[in-house]
Amino acid sequence: MEIKKSIGFVTLVLTIVAGYCDTITFVAADKIFSAHVTGNFIVFAYQMIKGAEPDSWVKLLTFPVFLLAVMTGGWISSRIRNHHFLLCCEGILLILAGALAYVLCDTESELTTISMYVVTMIVVFAMGFQNAFGKLFAKETHGPTTMMTGNVTQVALDLSGLFATGFTGADYWVSLKKGLITLAGFLIGCVLGAIAGQWYGLAGVVLPGVAMVICYFSTPAQEGV
Repeated sequence: MEIKKSIGFVTLVLTIVAGYCDTITFVAADKIFSAHVTGNFIVFAYQMIKGAEPDSWVKLLTFPVFLLAVMTGGWISSRIRNHHFLLCCEGILLILAGALAYVLCDTESELTTISMYVVTMIVVFAMGFQNAFGKLFAKETHGPTTMMTGNVTQVALDLSGLFATGFTGADYWVSLKKGLITLAGFLIGCVLGAIAGQWYGLAGVVLPGVAMVICYFSTPAQEGV
């Protein structure tokens, strides 16, 4: 029971963090997605045909940064028995990014373009760790925490199964509950990220960073065998 509670808590925190970071970088960092980096391909293509953003190519830089982060996360996980240590590393990176954004702000509380991109790439790197965690330790969350398409699909299938069984299928109810946790967490994170991005800019990423560190120290250690 304790492990099940831990999985639900970790899933909720991770989905909130992913939605938050994806939205705050989109709002405060020139429409860049930090958790779902392939979305940047769409933004890049759109800005390219519009011709309104001369530095739109920076969107593509998130991809190699993300790949490097996932590779680094895999390397760390292969050497540390506590799986949640990767989440602690993510939290530390987000705290670093938020602190750096705050320090680099000018007198008008705004980042220069270069500073904004540097901070954003640190956030992208941190979210690469979360994506690596989700792939390497898939059974330690209720589902993907950074990309919601698969979760929405599963929720739709669960609803279909419940209709077919007259809402008596216990397995469908359990799966639906897990799916709703991931979707609700991501939506909450998106709303909070939009508000924080509007009020505090990229400095607001320090908040999910703190949440990740708390998540690490407040849940049971999950060790490999």
